[in-house]
Amino acid sequence: MKKIVNIESIHQAHSLLGLPKPKHPLITCIKSNGYEANSTFDNVRIVMSLYQITLKSSNYQGVIKYGKNSYDYDEGTLIFVAPEQAMEYGNDLKNDNDGLDGWTLVFHPDLIRKHDLVDKIHQYSFFNYEISEALHLSDEERKIIEEVLAKIVYEYSQRLDKHSHNLIVSNIELLLDYCLRFYDRQFLSRTNVNSDIVSRFDKILNGYYQSKKHHDLGLPTVKYCGKQLNTSPNYLSDLLKKETGKSAQEHIHLFIIEKAKNTLLNSSGSISEIGYSLGFEYPQHFSNLFKSKTGSSPKEYRNLN
Repeated sequence: MKKIVNIESIHQAHSLLGLPKPKHPLITCIKSNGYEANSTFDNVRIVMSLYQITLKSSNYQGVIKYGKNSYDYDEGTLIFVAPEQAMEYGNDLKNDNDGLDGWTLVFHPDLIRKHDLVDKIHQYSFFNYEISEALHLSDEERKIIEEVLAKIVYEYSQRLDKHSHNLIVSNIELLLDYCLRFYDRQFLSRTNVNSDIVSRFDKILNGYYQSKKHHDLGLPTVKYCGKQLNTSPNYLSDLLKKETGKSAQEHIHLFIIEKAKNTLLNSSGSISEIGYSLGFEYPQHFSNLFKSKTGSSPKEYRNLN
């Protein structure tokens, strides 16, 4: 069994890496040339109670396991890790310090606890993407990100005053907003791949019902569809939203409603029986969803048509 290392503070992260005492108790930026990779990381599962934003160093070598998959991600990519997510570093980790240019911004949730960002941060769904869904930056985008990062580092490295906290958190928010914009660009620039996923998503929903999975598993979920497409639920939903204007859950609901309409008009089964046949656990849930999407109850729809 792999050893699990829980990191709950910035000070603990610095200590693990053999770094000096952090300049701020709740935030730090760790440069790739600032520490030596060592056996501490060999086949260890690390769980941090901290937010992480990491830019891949050009000289980093090794495989990172995140979720159930392993990745050797490309240079010039950003990955985002929310608190309590596990990462594993293989025993082939190497860190050649000659000219490293990567970094990891780490901050504790307490840093944003009294700021509007504490509510907004959940809107940055890329914190729950897989590493394979990392943000690939252009040179210009990377320059923008690192200019904002420099302001953050400057603020927490100075003597703190009444403006420091707000400036640090505001710049974190600015950095995340830029990342959101750059992800939108990435979705658009990969439109052919995205269109293929939209098509495959529809096929998965059809296959789900054709194979009678709804009898055992109930309604199809975003998590199930994402697994079939090798994407995280959040990435799949964001991708579909950018491509079609509807989230993955909305696509699933619309698919079910279309099946419900066909069944209502082509069978004599009761409303409850049709709800159960579609995978609903409770008939009332079926009726509520149908009315919310069509404006009519299942019974009204059947009678009107």
